Amino acid sequence: MHSADIPPRSGATPVLILTGPVGVGKTTIAGALSELLAETHIPHALIDLDWLRWCYPGPPDDPFQMELGLRNLASLWPNYHMAGAERLILADIVESRAARESYRAALPNADLTIVRLQASLYTLQQRLERRESGASLAWHQQRAAELALLMERTAVEDLLVDTENQAVHDIARTILGRIGWGGLDAATATT
Repeated sequence: MHSADIPPRSGATPVLILTGPVGVGKTTIAGALSELLAETHIPHALIDLDWLRWCYPGPPDDPFQMELGLRNLASLWPNYHMAGAERLILADIVESRAARESYRAALPNADLTIVRLQASLYTLQQRLERRESGASLAWHQQRAAELALLMERTAVEDLLVDTENQAVHDIARTILGRIGWGGLDAATATT
């Protein structure tokens, strides 16, 4: 679904998953979303799944430690919820419909909305050059190209948002308006 407004499922916890290739700005935009929600006093939590699965070595059948990250997420969310969070923002790479279902298993009462961020491969490469170097840069640039093609093909998102030449907080406002969070509607969020 690429609709302008995505209504929440009644009684469920609204969960926004930001996805996209490496270098597209998932973590940065997640932070901006959190700032905007805090400004309007909307209780929420923000989790970057990279930190929940950062463990070496990874098993051969799960080199990115997806299973570990989801187990950790399932353990952490109740703590955030008990602390008052009513919504959850996640930054992660979602490659397939099966991965989407894994989130549902980790967060059983979640109303998931996946927002895929996109930018041109040139922009992704430039952003990565500013944050990586050496072998890490080469790996991340190759992975960005691979993920951009894969995500275009699998289209697991509910909403696609272009980050090309857009200010971070403008992107965040657009997302909040389009998904109906933060008291913004789609018309005021994009102006």
